Amino acid sequence: MRGVVMYAPGDVRVEEREEPQIVEPTDAIVRLAASCICGSDLWPYRGAEAVDHQAMGHEYAGTVEQIGADVRNVKVGDFVVGSFFASDNTCEICQSGYQTHCIHRQPAAATGAQAELVRIALADGTLVATPGQPDPKLIPSLLAASDVLGTGWFAAVAAEVGPGKTVAVVGDGAVGLLGVLAAKQLGADNIIVMSRHADRQALARVFGATDIIEERGDAGVARIKKLTNGLGAHSTIEAVGTQESMMQAIQATRAGGHVGYVGVSHDVELSGEALFFSGVHLHGGPAPVRRFLPDLIQLIWDRKIDPGKVFDLELPLERAAEGYTAMDERRAIKVLLRS
Repeated sequence: MRGVVMYAPGDVRVEEREEPQIVEPTDAIVRLAASCICGSDLWPYRGAEAVDHQAMGHEYAGTVEQIGADVRNVKVGDFVVGSFFASDNTCEICQSGYQTHCIHRQPAAATGAQAELVRIALADGTLVATPGQPDPKLIPSLLAASDVLGTGWFAAVAAEVGPGKTVAVVGDGAVGLLGVLAAKQLGADNIIVMSRHADRQALARVFGATDIIEERGDAGVARIKKLTNGLGAHSTIEAVGTQESMMQAIQATRAGGHVGYVGVSHDVELSGEALFFSGVHLHGGPAPVRRFLPDLIQLIWDRKIDPGKVFDLELPLERAAEGYTAMDERRAIKVLLRS
């Protein structure tokens, strides 16, 4: 089969690879209808994380081709979506809604999902079947549910978004934009997005943003305070993972408010004293996408949400390297790959 391998920072290749096989009786093999490039894939691409001949991709949607002997919840022929972390979905941590911290957690798509086929571990607890075979037009949105939609949704939930609240969103990538969609669905009154890019601003407004702020740092915080009677947002979504974005999120949030942080953290350090006196709640980390998948799939199936709009560039799998370059240069929000 064909699959994407990152040899080194900036060196992405599509090559012939062995087809994945059932290894554990809890595994499933899925033929991918589509895969995609994640913003987190850019960290190793840019050299911020070590990488050496790594099979790439952790977002997936497709049809089950094989199942292990112990798999009961999905069957061959099912169209499925799953999370980037595999979970048994039965341990106490999973049952509390934090499947990404399952006591048996492991990468769900260890063989790499930017490929034609992928092996999914712990299939019964990781995969969710759609109500039937999807309309091809729904596949981008179902693929988005595998990570960026579920992550944006968790960020909004972690930030305690709800009716009567003003939400600030730090980060205008796919996760931040889908955090806007989630905030709108959860009933937020006002949604402020921090963005300097016209195409992303436009999509943010489609998803429900009421205000756009281009300033960053102290100036950006001041603008948010001005829009909230000097108090700050009730709920802030942090979807970048840098020191600047985290501090901006905390400082833009009112005392008693909540920050939902889901940007993969890189070199973020928080002052204990500053946090102590901020009065702000922090909650986040790797999103338990599996918790939300059944509801998100149904919303997509019923065409109540269209998160697939974050894919603004579609390429054949063979041109994956072009997709990485486009996202690295911010010429694309998110790239969908089809084999």
